[in-house]
Amino acid sequence: MNLTQFVVGDTWSQTDSLSDYPASAGWVLKTRFVYDGAGSPFTISSTASGDDHVTTIAAAVTAAWTAGACTWFQFVEDGAGKSISIGNGKITLLPDPRTATTPIDMRTAAQIGLDNVRAVLRGTASQGVLSYSIAGRSLRFGSLLTEGYVAEETHPVAERVYGAGAIVHARTTTPEFSCAAFTHSKLWGITRNPWNPDYTPGGSSGGSGAALASGTAYLASGSDIGGSIRIPSSYCGVVGFKAPYGRVPALPPFSLDTYCHDGAMGRTVADVALFHNVIQGQHPFDHVSLPALPIPEELGDVAGKRIALAVTIGDFPVEPQVEANTRAFADALKAAGAIVDEVVVDLTMERLMDAALVHFGAIMGPSMEELAPADDPRYTDYARHFMATAAAGFARSNVYAGIVGEAGVHRAIADVLVDHDALITPTIGGYGFLAGQEYADGVDVAGQHLDFYLLACLTPVFNVASRHPVLNVPSGLAPNGVPTGVQVVARPYDDVTAFHVGAAAERELGIWNDPSWRPSL
Repeated sequence: MNLTQFVVGDTWSQTDSLSDYPASAGWVLKTRFVYDGAGSPFTISSTASGDDHVTTIAAAVTAAWTAGACTWFQFVEDGAGKSISIGNGKITLLPDPRTATTPIDMRTAAQIGLDNVRAVLRGTASQGVLSYSIAGRSLRFGSLLTEGYVAEETHPVAERVYGAGAIVHARTTTPEFSCAAFTHSKLWGITRNPWNPDYTPGGSSGGSGAALASGTAYLASGSDIGGSIRIPSSYCGVVGFKAPYGRVPALPPFSLDTYCHDGAMGRTVADVALFHNVIQGQHPFDHVSLPALPIPEELGDVAGKRIALAVTIGDFPVEPQVEANTRAFADALKAAGAIVDEVVVDLTMERLMDAALVHFGAIMGPSMEELAPADDPRYTDYARHFMATAAAGFARSNVYAGIVGEAGVHRAIADVLVDHDALITPTIGGYGFLAGQEYADGVDVAGQHLDFYLLACLTPVFNVASRHPVLNVPSGLAPNGVPTGVQVVARPYDDVTAFHVGAAAERELGIWNDPSWRPSL
């Protein structure tokens, strides 16, 4: 579909040749229009013309459309329940100029976007990206299963962002129900990494990471239940903060899930500190939310602090360049006056996942199946795989065994931090996930095959040990051009130290002062 704008009351016709899905074989091309604001979604079906699909909409039909911004999705169906997504994009529905009673913005969507960028460069606009519920607005969770869902409440993060006067100009993509470390879905298509489009920006806050890396936004929000702030921050070369559990308020029931964290993302440590100070603190609807702990403006004092360096966590595999970049990060902290000790974290992937899958199988998996059973064809393959993996983990254990396993993870980190102010470790062991792939068969990292793609990431450790503040800070580039990152882990609830350490390394490495530290868009 090549339309960017359309005047209501016009006739629209388009012919599509889809060699893999010919009309003569029974495939029907459908175009779904979903309003970004007011207006009910609607779907247009094509008719067959030999092998081609012809989509025609009469003027009498379009005259009843609501003017405004729309997102379109195209998919094919075979009449037997099989549905395959083939594309998506944006379109602006303009009012009929003959009947309009208010001024009409006739700029194309591209021109509007360019004008917004110019406004930012002139300093006449401030931008942020938001991915939370806003009362009265649609909230899809990246899924075909949520058609027609409208949020009833505004998330505390969104509430505070608006209250601080930010201009929210976009809502970004996530994988379906935020259950993957990459970002693509049947609803939104594939989100790619601005540094290397062959790769994903990570997930689940992949749209936020890509927006920041591409310069589309200065600030973005994210959520993190297994690394979903830190993974895209690492792969996109930006900063992301997983606050300790309860520091940033959320909405029930997931505000009560100790693995769940909402947080700030940005392009520098100072930007993330600024954003975090806006969204943190107690909220009347989140009874486990904590008082605010303001992050100071002056950051980077690590003189005399003792930092633990773990080039991996237990037996997690780490690629050579990830290790090299992590050691360079440690050297930067030494140059800033910190004392760095290399340590071993007494933890294994098996012990971690045995504990985490009990948790996911008890909470997140069932929450997804409330909408539809796992075999519903509208689910992505990776969502079904996640539910099956979590269910299997829960079935072979129990809640008590799960918390015993969690206690072991807590102790492994405590043993390190009892003598150190902070721990630094790679955020992700691998060089990246290819965009659009499901990884149901696992992933290879440093010559080792991992059955579950999340094991390529060292992030879930700190969803289990959830009271630790963790800041992802860029550490360099992998051979494929995708950034690498380091997790700065402070003692429970010691948010300020995490920011001091991250800012010191950022300053010494000088990444954002290096002109080469930009994606080649």
